[in-house]
Amino acid sequence: MTAKTNKLNLFDFTMIVVSLVIGMGIFRTPANVAKASPDTFLFFAAWVAGGVVALCGALTYAEIGSRLPVTGGYYKVFSYAYHPSIAFAINCVILVSNAASLAAVALVGGEYITGIFIPLSKDTEWMKVAANASYIQTIHIVIAIAAIIIFYGVNLAGLKMSAKTQNVLTVIKIVLILLLITPLFFTDHQSASQIVNQPALSPTFMEYIKAFGIGLVAVSFTYGGYQQTINFGAEVESAPKNVPRGIFFGITIIVTLYLTINYAYIKVIGFDTLHQPETKNIAAIMASKIFGVNAERVLSGFLFLSVLAYVNVLLMSNPRVMYAMSEDDILPPVFKRRNPKTDVLTVSLSVFAAICIIIIFWAKEFDKILSFTIFLDCSGMVLSAATIFILRKKTKHLDGSGIYQMKMFPVLPVVFIAAYIFVAISITLDYKKNDYAALTGIAVMAVFTGLYFVLAQLKKSR
Repeated sequence: MTAKTNKLNLFDFTMIVVSLVIGMGIFRTPANVAKASPDTFLFFAAWVAGGVVALCGALTYAEIGSRLPVTGGYYKVFSYAYHPSIAFAINCVILVSNAASLAAVALVGGEYITGIFIPLSKDTEWMKVAANASYIQTIHIVIAIAAIIIFYGVNLAGLKMSAKTQNVLTVIKIVLILLLITPLFFTDHQSASQIVNQPALSPTFMEYIKAFGIGLVAVSFTYGGYQQTINFGAEVESAPKNVPRGIFFGITIIVTLYLTINYAYIKVIGFDTLHQPETKNIAAIMASKIFGVNAERVLSGFLFLSVLAYVNVLLMSNPRVMYAMSEDDILPPVFKRRNPKTDVLTVSLSVFAAICIIIIFWAKEFDKILSFTIFLDCSGMVLSAATIFILRKKTKHLDGSGIYQMKMFPVLPVVFIAAYIFVAISITLDYKKNDYAALTGIAVMAVFTGLYFVLAQLKKSR
């Protein structure tokens, strides 16, 4: 068998891009974007802009992966391009960001599973009261932590998710997206027109820009995942031709799906309802409006299954990244410790699960975690994308050797980096609403930078 037949073809790579990006965010974050947007134009503009940024980022990461193929995460790229202290700090920040993402999605699962017993669409007044009740929030926290503990136990026992289970969960995700689009064929077009064209407020230009930046925070979370193309840039058949095509087709499919789903949300639920602070479980509410309360309960159950799959996958993958970092002497040797009977990375798994639970206790709600994890992502995205400028110089000998090289360089990485700097600034300026998420993120990075020098000193003393 030739090397070429072992590589990914255009269709394979396109589907990988789609599967990396479409996750749980689209079932929750449109409400956050609507709350930040003064009108529907800015709402949809944020989703289109997020797609453009994702396209620039995916192409940038694909070339980074072609020039420096990596396994087990892209922390080796940092080590290659930056000082070890920066590499260590950003690698650890990315792990904390992944833990925060898991915590956020687990809380979304808590919100949706609660909807099975207390359908929020059944009584609008009850929805307003329940959404702000501390005991409802406590239920969400307990369910989120329970999901983490259960799958921590599953992974601790050495049980791995099979390929068949993954396929079933992928089908569930596709069915959910189709269910969200079907209401377009069941509602009155006249009422949709009235909702979409509602007169908006008249914010100033600076308020408009600020709202756009805040909306991009939630959009960035929903489009996340394309950075993993860094692991496939060197594995695609006819890479110079198929990598940009696969990324363009994949991102186009994602943007089309996201815009269609969001149009369905606005058409069925209404932009005014999406704009309300108490609106959260938008997918279940929409199902209820079209098919009744029982449909809301069924959809909530399916969404909770998707949440459990996400929790399990991150609990499986991140301890392995910590193990790889320990092998490279970035983390202490204890993170390589395995259970001799089950071959489980007990220390790495336990530490990662503990970080997830601590973040849930600290933040308590999805919106606060969202700002925190995206701010951490901003630092990782900016610094990782910037490595392309260093790699192009250090691996100049690879030019013309068949690796993927993006066109429009350096425009694409500059647009991508500028977009994430803009998002980070937006989070920082909105510090009161997100409880100083940016300041907390900076503190986390400072702690890990200092920890590097402490560990380096201990290594010398040994």
